[in-house]
Amino acid sequence: MISAPLADSLRELYKKRTARIVKGDSVKVMRGEYKGVEGKVERINTEHGTLNIEGVQREKIRGGQVKVPIHASKIMLTNLKLDDKYRSNKIQGENPKVALAKKKVERKEEAATKETKKEDNG
Repeated sequence: MISAPLADSLRELYKKRTARIVKGDSVKVMRGEYKGVEGKVERINTEHGTLNIEGVQREKIRGGQVKVPIHASKIMLTNLKLDDKYRSNKIQGENPKVALAKKKVERKEEAATKETKKEDNG
């Protein structure tokens, strides 16, 4: 579980300062040789606290490209991947378990109202 600060626009939107990094998030390198480079997270190494980012490569002496791991403290999240319902609820400030339970209850109520309408019509 590695986290990083959010960009100013995301901070205003979600009212949070940091978020966990997930494969597929867009990040910007803030320090070091690759400062200013933006790309998507390809791989996360939780043991060393580093991540591989698209476009952050260096050339080996014998030729060929090698991905350069960047430490999580040197990046900023610029765009979040919110495909995961649990993560999107967590970031938007809702208790994720309660939010998912509410959605299930709403679906059951909708199904029940549809069944009663079918019975009334049929």
